[in-house]
Amino acid sequence: MTVAQTNKTLRDAVNKIPLDQMDVSDPLLFQNDTIGEYFRRLRAEDPVNYCAKSPNGPYWSVTKFNDIVRVDTDHKSFSSDAARGGIVLGGLGVPTEASAMGGLEMFIAMDPPKHDEQRKVVSPIVAPHNLETLEPIIRERAAAILDSLPIGEEIDWVDQVSIELTTMTLATLFDFPWEERRKLTRWSDVVTSSPGNGVDSWEQWQQELTECAMYFKNLWDQRVGGEQKHDLISMLAGSPATANMPFQEFLGNLILLIVGGNDTTRNSISGGVLALNENPAEYAKLMKNPGLITGMVSEIIRWQSPITSMMRTALCDAEVGGKKIREGDKAVMWYLSGNRDSEVIERADEFLIDRKNPRQHLSFGFGIHRCVGNRLAELQLRIIWEEIVKRFSKVEVVGKPVRSLSHVIHGFTKMPVKLHAH
Repeated sequence: MTVAQTNKTLRDAVNKIPLDQMDVSDPLLFQNDTIGEYFRRLRAEDPVNYCAKSPNGPYWSVTKFNDIVRVDTDHKSFSSDAARGGIVLGGLGVPTEASAMGGLEMFIAMDPPKHDEQRKVVSPIVAPHNLETLEPIIRERAAAILDSLPIGEEIDWVDQVSIELTTMTLATLFDFPWEERRKLTRWSDVVTSSPGNGVDSWEQWQQELTECAMYFKNLWDQRVGGEQKHDLISMLAGSPATANMPFQEFLGNLILLIVGGNDTTRNSISGGVLALNENPAEYAKLMKNPGLITGMVSEIIRWQSPITSMMRTALCDAEVGGKKIREGDKAVMWYLSGNRDSEVIERADEFLIDRKNPRQHLSFGFGIHRCVGNRLAELQLRIIWEEIVKRFSKVEVVGKPVRSLSHVIHGFTKMPVKLHAH
């Protein structure tokens, strides 16, 4: 069966599903990369769609660019508060029991004023002057990683490049013990995983996150009252807004910073390799003109949409896209779908590295919860691609990538590649 025939078969199957039975929160749709067809239909026929029954409970799907911005920027009508349900449909982590706990508390799952106070504590880590300091460090590491790779042999790009670079950066931001930095990767994977995807029980989930909390508490205790360093733990420990956080909040904010600083960037690094392989004319364009890298980075982030969705809970009755969302209803903003909205983004279904307005995307969110580390993510992507094009004529994907089993993290667990020298 050709690709066109496969796509037609999928489209026909999706078109037969009654709109009131469209559950786009099934993580398998993301792992097998068929979700795009579901979103295409919803954008065309029912952009604000109500799903009454799903394993994650009833929810609204908001699938078009402007409707997503409407929800994301109206924190007075749509709450992120963990006590009301938080930011993830179905709760964070494997077990449904996590939702019963009220979920992990973190500043992204808070409303003002508490959100603003806690976000302000950590935002200096990604201020322009600090990024200038980080740039040569990241570049040196990127170069060392790429120089260590064999030419012409199959390697796993996810593990050996995407994870390695982002985990190194994250360890620096936390001033985390260098030789144990892969613990950060593991904890990020644990909290964003689905059953059968590395964590198989509530007990295991709880045990591994408790290990994370205890490890960080030890680092915290070492830094409280000590010399004020410019790392995330010292910043949190040294600020009145975060120095006396309850345990759930302490762990929640750590997890937020680990996932935010790790998963999103690493999946964009991998997603960019796949996008260029699937669009060879764009790869040729890049190799001919590496000056396109800065714009290409934004296009990769749009194309990949490393955070697929965020949820809000309606604080009052509100109209979105002509539909009435009632107080207490869950509304899921599907960033991946909004980033394919051709009414707002020209040729939205095409990957174009020289797009005129590449930063016109939803991947970092909008409003008060816009990604605090967006410029750091762009910096790491720009550096790794500048170093790739110096060394290799192509990073060739040589097997089917394995995608993450998640409706929140749009990523990869494996990507076999071979490197070709100039």
